[in-house]
Amino acid sequence: MTAKGKLILIVLLVVGCVAGMLAWRFYEPMKKAQDVEDTSMAKDMLGEIDLRDDNFFGYFMIRSKQMRSMMIQNRWHLKINDDKADYPARMKALSDGEADIAVVTVDSDVLNAAPYDYPGTITMVIDKSAGVDALVGWKKVGTSLNDFRGKKIRVCFTPNSPSEHFLKALKTGFDLPEVLPPKGSPLRIETNGSEEAMKFLLAGKCELAQGWEPDISKTLAKESGLVRLIGTEKMDGYVVDVLAVSRKFLKAHPEAVKLFMANYFRALNYYVKEHPDELVTELMAETGQSNEAVGKMLKGIVWVNLTQNCLVWFGIGPASANPSTLLAETIESTVAVLIDNKDFTKNPLPDGDPFKIFYGDILAELFKKSAAGMGSENAPAVVNSLETKFDAMSTDRWATLKEIGTLKVEPIVFQSGTARLDLDAKADLDVLAEKMKHFPTARLKVFGHTSIEGDPVANKELSLERAESCVKYFEVTYTMDPNRFLPIGMGGEKPLPQLPDEEERGWLYRLPRVEMMLVVDEI
Repeated sequence: MTAKGKLILIVLLVVGCVAGMLAWRFYEPMKKAQDVEDTSMAKDMLGEIDLRDDNFFGYFMIRSKQMRSMMIQNRWHLKINDDKADYPARMKALSDGEADIAVVTVDSDVLNAAPYDYPGTITMVIDKSAGVDALVGWKKVGTSLNDFRGKKIRVCFTPNSPSEHFLKALKTGFDLPEVLPPKGSPLRIETNGSEEAMKFLLAGKCELAQGWEPDISKTLAKESGLVRLIGTEKMDGYVVDVLAVSRKFLKAHPEAVKLFMANYFRALNYYVKEHPDELVTELMAETGQSNEAVGKMLKGIVWVNLTQNCLVWFGIGPASANPSTLLAETIESTVAVLIDNKDFTKNPLPDGDPFKIFYGDILAELFKKSAAGMGSENAPAVVNSLETKFDAMSTDRWATLKEIGTLKVEPIVFQSGTARLDLDAKADLDVLAEKMKHFPTARLKVFGHTSIEGDPVANKELSLERAESCVKYFEVTYTMDPNRFLPIGMGGEKPLPQLPDEEERGWLYRLPRVEMMLVVDEI
């Protein structure tokens, strides 16, 4: 063999040895990992579900001991990643295939999933806020939302959170831009969480603060000069938590998703119905809060079970139960709020259709197999919130109710000198009726106003008749309880202020109107 041949042989041997060593370095850990897999319970696991959430206690059922235990028993490992409520990152993870399931509020899903063409589909409603979130302010500045109109007020809140969306809803529903100052404004104070927002409020750094429990109760207990202006216990359907499942994962593992949802509803039943004391104990351990604080937190949340998911939210169930698609209505009202707040210029949903971002087939299967949904015609009927019954009250009792604020209403147009509603006026009242679905426990004072011209006595009578016409329309068209309303004729006693440079003719045209004031028994 020539010297050159020997050199080539040596090189080949060296290369072969190096390649063998590298191969062994990669093979050995793989072999060890496989040995572990083959000699442990892991060999029986069917797979892993990557779920993104945060420490909000409303998501407790998902990360509870019962839920984890049942998933392990069914040979699925539940990997829960706390992303600190980073909703944009949550949607990106679904889009990139890094996450399989995410918990999210409806507003965050609509807003943050749009850039990724809605990679997740909503398969169930988890809960809705019923007092967990609220707006708190200084009594000396105002005790009703109307007190803040036209004022320069500093507002503290957590951006890109349900708190911000709640403020957007207040701004839209009450035509009150003061509660959400624009970005860049010194009146807009963004905080890192609810606790910081409440600390800023106590320190006098702002006049209003939007937050959540238990921070709200703690703050109100410290300072008697603060007032709870309005919370989700009075303003329903604006903070709703849902489960969004990756469309890719759902198509690849439909049985895993069904198993996850079935176990979730079992865990919910276990804690809420069968072992409520265990629920409090585990929440105390998880949150570090006292028994009393946890009790307040629980009062502010409404977990949605399987039957409610089907009959109320997804429109699944026997015809006799008159099932409703409240989820579609919630998505549509959310889109309207986001458009009004310039988050979108047009409806961002696929084809503008809310039904394209949620999926009810799995719920339907579970409902059919459940004891409540065995095709029974005795399923509980869904109650329309607009048909809620109210006790009759005296005028003196009405005077004691707490004013929340005046709803944004387009001018209700009447034929000149009459109390007869025209088609445009009825359309505007239809829009208002949709808004009233978000305030199922509130009553309304309906104020009729006329121009300042003409006979004051006649004007007062006419304004009362116009207010009564609106109440009658709600009663006949939507079966609303007339006890819910108090029509009041103001005549021309409270004219709107004339705007700068506004011609008198235009100002006089704006004076005849109907205003709707939300009032409640307590805050």
